[in-house]
Amino acid sequence: MPLTFDLLYNIRDLGGWPAGDGRCTRFGVLYRSDSLGRLAGADLDRFRALGVRTVIDLRYPWEIAAAGRVPDDDIAFHNLSIEHRPYDQTVVPADVDPAAFFADKYAEVADDGAEEIRAVIRLIADGAELPAVFHCKSGKDRTGIIAAIVLTLVGVDREDVVTDYDRSNEATARWHAEHVAAGDTLPEWPGFGTAPAGAIRRFLELLDERYGGPQRYLGLTDAEVAALRRRLLEPTGPR
Repeated sequence: MPLTFDLLYNIRDLGGWPAGDGRCTRFGVLYRSDSLGRLAGADLDRFRALGVRTVIDLRYPWEIAAAGRVPDDDIAFHNLSIEHRPYDQTVVPADVDPAAFFADKYAEVADDGAEEIRAVIRLIADGAELPAVFHCKSGKDRTGIIAAIVLTLVGVDREDVVTDYDRSNEATARWHAEHVAAGDTLPEWPGFGTAPAGAIRRFLELLDERYGGPQRYLGLTDAEVAALRRRLLEPTGPR
């Protein structure tokens, strides 16, 4: 469920997704977002009203140093940078397929960052005080990977996982406007700032093909997945 903020473009509640057996993901427990370093004024008040107790920042330490972190010292803060190979979307050739490009980059993250991704999932499953939020810069790529894995692990249907990812496209126009306002020219590549559904679908297919799914990819025990489900699911009907 999208949330309304002025300075955050891509923040939403991961509650309300059907996860089988008549159960849904709980509202008010786990959020995904773009950079919380933007928070100030009324937006910071709105964020505090969510009652968030834990922030998991997926960015590189140098990104945090440059753009700031969540401005609230009362919230538990974890920096787990899941991406190891930075890339620049502004220099991608115009004829490159966006879905294929992002799927390849997400596969790189999976190859390089399994340890950090595993740590993120374990934090959400039993090591973090809830409610929690995880985020990167734009809230669509690194954040999209974590959201897709979490939702898949708790039993959300693949197409619903893709739909959640696709919602990041609602922020694309604001990313583009911010890029131009900073004095930069929009790149010719049509994939800049987008979240093509085929990217996350292909990424999850790769986890299935290479590892047999997210649980085996991360080496999680059945008990750990059950703990994640206990924390994130409630016995209610679909949204």
